[in-house]
Amino acid sequence: METQAPEKGRILVVDDEETLREGLQLYLEMDGYSVATASCGKEALEQLPGTFDLVVLDVMMEPMNGIEVAKILKSNHATAHIPIIFLTARDSDEDMVEGLNLGADDYISKPFSMKNVLARIAAVLRRSAFAHAHAQTSAQAALTRAGIKIDFDAHVCSVDGEAVKMPRKELEILTLLLQNPGTIFSREDILTKLWPDEVIVLERVVDVNITRLRRKIAPYGKHIITRSGYGYGWQD
Repeated sequence: METQAPEKGRILVVDDEETLREGLQLYLEMDGYSVATASCGKEALEQLPGTFDLVVLDVMMEPMNGIEVAKILKSNHATAHIPIIFLTARDSDEDMVEGLNLGADDYISKPFSMKNVLARIAAVLRRSAFAHAHAQTSAQAALTRAGIKIDFDAHVCSVDGEAVKMPRKELEILTLLLQNPGTIFSREDILTKLWPDEVIVLERVVDVNITRLRRKIAPYGKHIITRSGYGYGWQD
């Protein structure tokens, strides 16, 4: 059973206890996740690899337990990147160490509160998203487009070889646009991507930063285009 995938993430819940499995699915879907379920390791592997952001995996299952499933996932290039949270009635240090050594991202002992599970899932997904973004940035030491160069290691923007003083948010907006030429980002898109933890940020803040960017990267400011009613983008 599965819902349409929202932005919050897609989760596979694997547990042989039907009541627990359905309870987790209900609470996760109420919290905005898309959830698929499996009642055993074999059924889980049939659904993987898939577009899952996280696997919640029971350890004590038959005939294939969660540890065995995790070993298969982590040894497969197509699924090795998917975070795993183990669920288990066992809480010995040996079990926890074995799970974490396999590459599990968290370990929750039964019985548990749904509130705690939701918090742990959100934390693992945040860490996973950060690691993915960091890996992408690290793989590219610098970004060059037109006469603009962004040095990711030094966090410096230069225009025609001259360093330009630029606050972090301006640099982040410019990086977003340069990495996605031809894509138009709405003000809401930019706020969501670059101010995710702020409670209230006015859309006008984006306009102000764009205006400053155009001035600072002159004569290349004309490449930052405005689509009336839509937003901003970079056009070569």
